[in-house]
Amino acid sequence: MHVYQLHPPFDHGAALRVPPANDRKNWAVLWQWLGEDARAVAEASAIQVRTPDGLVIAHTGDWIVLSHSGSFHVAHAVRSCDA
Repeated sequence: MHVYQLHPPFDHGAALRVPPANDRKNWAVLWQWLGEDARAVAEASAIQVRTPDGLVIAHTGDWIVLSHSGSFHVAHAVRSCDA
């Protein structure tokens, strides 16, 4: 019996979460991981990431995903709104 694969195997890649502003250790890891694809922003708990769609700002709690193609993507966390 021959099995046909309808889709290529999914490569989850890697992901790091943007840490809180006071977490120096994990910020250092994130900066090193992103390398030249990251830029600082004025907000202490945010980072600007180069993606295929242009520069995207990621805040604390957002996930930065490195896809199998080698591109970074930002998955925004749900934020509560002040009423």
